[in-house]
Amino acid sequence: MSLEPLGDRVIITALGAEEVTASGIVLPDTAQEKPQRGKVVAVGPGRYVDGTRQPLDVVVGDEVLYSKYGGTELNVDGEDLLVLNEHDILAKVAKAAAKGKK
Repeated sequence: MSLEPLGDRVIITALGAEEVTASGIVLPDTAQEKPQRGKVVAVGPGRYVDGTRQPLDVVVGDEVLYSKYGGTELNVDGEDLLVLNEHDILAKVAKAAAKGKK
């Protein structure tokens, strides 16, 4: 099935939760926090403001951080997805700059 979000909605696939703490302690599934980082797999066309469609700030392929309890979880063809409004996205994860460039 193919999903196309409407308005200012974004479809995200969650990236895995942290399984090991910074000090090296392995966390069982029951102790892991809900992931807040994901990859954008589809974006809507944007919402209308004063008769003009406003494009979204994210594009397919962006890695983003989103609010912990935002959105609606779906399972489509065995894949866990999250549908969020754009305002539930907190930040884009910046790509690392190429080495050697200043």
